[in-house]
Amino acid sequence: MIISQASKDRARTLLGQMTLQEKAGQLNQRLMGFKCYEWTASGFTLTQDFKQEVSRCGGLGVLYGLFRADPWSGRGFANGLYGAKAMQAYNLTQRYVIEHSRLHIPMLLSSESPHGHQAPGGYLLPVNLAVGATFNPDLFRQAGRIVGRQLARQGVDLALISMLDILRDPRWGRSEECFGEDPYMASLFAAAITEAVESERVGVVAKHFCAQGETTGGINGSAARIGDRELHEIHLPAAAGCCRQQVTGIMAAYNEIDGVYCHANPELLTCILRKELGFDGLVMADGEAIDRLDSITGDGVRSAALALNAGVTVGLWDQAYTHLEEAVNRGLINPATLDAAVLRVLSLKYELGLFDRPYLDAQGQRTAGFTAAADAFRPFDPTACPESKALSDQVPVLLKNQAHILPLSPLTRQNIAVIGPNGDDIYRQIGDYSPELMPGSYCTLFQGLKQVFRQAGVKFCSGQSQTDAVALAQASDLLILALGGSSSRFEGAEFDTNGAAQGAGSVMMDCGEGMDSSSLRLPGRQETLFQALRQLNKPIITVMIAGRPYCLEDIAAGSDALLYAFYPGPWGGLSIAQIIAGLVQPSGRLPVSLPRSVGMLPVYYNQKPSGRVMTYQDTTPGPLFAFGSGQGYSELQYRDFRLRQSPTGACYLEGVVINQGKYRDCAVLQGYRRCLTAGFAARTSELIACEKVWLEAGQSLPVRLDLGTRVNLVYSLRRRYEHAEGRYQLSLMDQGRLLWRGELQLDARQLP
Repeated sequence: MIISQASKDRARTLLGQMTLQEKAGQLNQRLMGFKCYEWTASGFTLTQDFKQEVSRCGGLGVLYGLFRADPWSGRGFANGLYGAKAMQAYNLTQRYVIEHSRLHIPMLLSSESPHGHQAPGGYLLPVNLAVGATFNPDLFRQAGRIVGRQLARQGVDLALISMLDILRDPRWGRSEECFGEDPYMASLFAAAITEAVESERVGVVAKHFCAQGETTGGINGSAARIGDRELHEIHLPAAAGCCRQQVTGIMAAYNEIDGVYCHANPELLTCILRKELGFDGLVMADGEAIDRLDSITGDGVRSAALALNAGVTVGLWDQAYTHLEEAVNRGLINPATLDAAVLRVLSLKYELGLFDRPYLDAQGQRTAGFTAAADAFRPFDPTACPESKALSDQVPVLLKNQAHILPLSPLTRQNIAVIGPNGDDIYRQIGDYSPELMPGSYCTLFQGLKQVFRQAGVKFCSGQSQTDAVALAQASDLLILALGGSSSRFEGAEFDTNGAAQGAGSVMMDCGEGMDSSSLRLPGRQETLFQALRQLNKPIITVMIAGRPYCLEDIAAGSDALLYAFYPGPWGGLSIAQIIAGLVQPSGRLPVSLPRSVGMLPVYYNQKPSGRVMTYQDTTPGPLFAFGSGQGYSELQYRDFRLRQSPTGACYLEGVVINQGKYRDCAVLQGYRRCLTAGFAARTSELIACEKVWLEAGQSLPVRLDLGTRVNLVYSLRRRYEHAEGRYQLSLMDQGRLLWRGELQLDARQLP
């Protein structure tokens, strides 16, 4: 969000009137908003903890998660903030802060929105890893605007959205929060969601910065053991993408890079983020992260100083930033450094209009006048917006379709058995950071299949009892196995103080924050169940609903068809059912490679050539399914592709795609490059362009894939991006197949 000079000037004037206590208070976000209220028969009341915090801070800078609803917060439709209650609670909370601030400074409200608004009635999208499978940033942008619209209508100022992590190790429980393993696609999706939400005047806080997805051993918050090149080529492009959209905030990550924690890293938060990437917004801490710096400072006051001096603007749930006054008085923080951080917070509040219109009216619009009446308020209806369903239609990836078993006719009268733990549980379909859902606002796979195959006998068994599952399968003509993982917090999970899962009440919870895994096998007894059902010699369509890649070599070999759907969102069950019936055409592509075994990691496609000369003697080289794999129901031909170059140096591929089948289908053209004369170990393949093209049955379509000027843009030995002369290998791929390959020689006269 661009802050106007007028907002900065007003903020600077106000800053000059503030005490040290009031300044420090603006940088605190210690409270968990869902603990700050009670709603009883007599109405809404604020807790003493909330009132004491406002008094301590001389106001309040930022309040986190007033609307958050999930098992950790303990809030839902029954005791949380929904509909008119949300509007009333926001107004009453904001009024209390303003009236108990000497200078009448309003608060900012932040809210978790990693794949939609984490609140009762929140509009949810597929998780990021599912979004990555669509290869469609434009569609994601459209869906993101609906999320932004709902956030704005409830008074949310800062949406905390995962978008910066790159999936380098699928053992990491938070794999679902990544757009995939490719930095280029991640940068496109990060830019899309930033632009979408901020277009509704809601500031985005992009998280997490930086390299958290690298991990050591797949462990959350562990060290990122990388160098400068890995940082710039893999982990910074997503941040650069949202910075180009003037993102309002960036959240620092828990991990350390080369021994320096991100929250205490001025090289990262100031030199790279602000100077190199041009970021000019707030840097927010992750939950309790500043307190964790005590392990290297031994003192909460010094931890606060270390974080603020490094570039962290606002804390989150930590005790450290309650010591900012003391840190200034002890000379650990220059008063000018504190003022600069406070000025950013105040400027944003002015830019958002909070000083002039701090309240919400019954229609969810900003207003100057306080009201607690909500007679005309109408809750946001998530079922009225088709964007989430449109997105989930493009999530599933068809990886196998032996003998063209799919699609099934929706008029089939076969007896269909839906077997598996992910067949009829919505919370295993929507991922971590999800609120309670209301019936009618979602569709599971079993529900979707019953709706689509109305003339068939569709029955469900969770597979918890293998005996029951086998009995149902024996009485059926066709088996649809709904396997995968679970990030559901609704099965008795226990939580750390920062909300990460510590343990699962069900053996099925194996993904999500805090649920890292040493194995990539399916949880529970799913593999044993599969083998038992396979022995029946019935046709098997396997549907994987998951938050990470799993090792599926045996399941892939034993299935007649295999669909992989990373948590596809509330309407994903209907989307998958319609794809099985051919009513929706499969168009997803893998945003991450699927390994054959955990011992082969890493298996991401953009490795260095030094790693490609090594193979294991006890397994087939390469992933089971590579990044970009996926197919449709038709047969596409890619013909006559040629490389063209414009006078300005921009390159593009031209050719023809022909749909020779009887179904509508989708080509996902992927352009890759390899620098052959870089002078360093350049990656064997890097995605530089992508285009999604739909073709009707029998259609022949001329296509053009713009490679732009990224063909020869490299992070050079001079530690900066520049266009380099030399020899480049270019490739065109789709469906995991090489379609065209050529070389391009560029000299200094041809550089942009």
